[in-house]
Amino acid sequence: MHTETTPPLPALAREAAQASDAARRQLERCRDTFAYLGARLRRTPPRFVVTCARGSSDHAAVYGKYLIETTLGRAVASLGPSVASVYNTRSLDLRDSLFITVSQSGQSPDLLRMTEAARAGGAVVLGFINDESSPLSALCDVRVPLSAGPEHSVAATKSYLLSGLAFLQLVAHWSDAPELHDAALQLPDALEAASTLDWWPALASLKDASSLYVVGRGSGLGAALEMALKFKETCRLHAEGFSTAEVLHGPLGLLRPGFPVLALGQEDNAAQGTRDVVKRMVELGATVHSTLDVPGAKRLPTLPGLPVALAPLCQVQSFYFAVHQLATARGLDPDAPAHLRKVTETV
Repeated sequence: MHTETTPPLPALAREAAQASDAARRQLERCRDTFAYLGARLRRTPPRFVVTCARGSSDHAAVYGKYLIETTLGRAVASLGPSVASVYNTRSLDLRDSLFITVSQSGQSPDLLRMTEAARAGGAVVLGFINDESSPLSALCDVRVPLSAGPEHSVAATKSYLLSGLAFLQLVAHWSDAPELHDAALQLPDALEAASTLDWWPALASLKDASSLYVVGRGSGLGAALEMALKFKETCRLHAEGFSTAEVLHGPLGLLRPGFPVLALGQEDNAAQGTRDVVKRMVELGATVHSTLDVPGAKRLPTLPGLPVALAPLCQVQSFYFAVHQLATARGLDPDAPAHLRKVTETV
């Protein structure tokens, strides 16, 4: 008697499934550190905030940027690590600023050089780092371990989500906003629920695609950038992530009938603008899958009643459980992306 067995999930999906437990671990382990940070930042607020990261970590920083700017009214800028590592700039004036470096490995030379320059420039250095023994961790004034645990998949999943949670916890404790504290506590269960939503029917339509747009706005922009990166990494599919505002400034010209678009949104002040752009794309003939309800667009499943701050993270989690299926359908191994390795050491 022949019994069919379900093939094992790739490491990418297995590690994404660990994100909810890892989120509980971060909430428990880092409670006191975030409480200390919140009190310190309220007592002596920085003039501005700087983030420094690469790849998925940088996309998490984009999520954090919008949380900080919209909740706390502090300007956030992203610094290119090459300013220090390639251009040897040593005189950056970062006095009275908060410098946040985000990394899974904490080993890339360019991040190390930029963090050293930030310290020399007078910044308070905060690290969101998964490898607690890394050289980057040693350079930080305050260290927050992502607590994601070992991550072997080349395409990061749980470390991205845990970086997002670290930013959410930072803003919750800094602002002391009850709704953000509550949202952070809800994230582990929300990630578990998001992992059961089936995005595969939407992504299955991309099996033979050669290009697509992933669009989002506000706190959802980081999610759009992260999904676009994963399409490139795991599916060898050219995907571009754009703000739904920025896509109107040129990229819309590439749309043609059948052009695929993933549109992300959350029910905040950006929602109506996102709906308007999606409606325009549908009118131009694009095939749009959207997390927001827009006539003519195919609806992506989302969790009802979710705090706005959690929507972008949960949408990425649902996506992680479908993108590996697309890679397999395109004849690729999602755990062995072409030309890539887990730790990328850029200069």
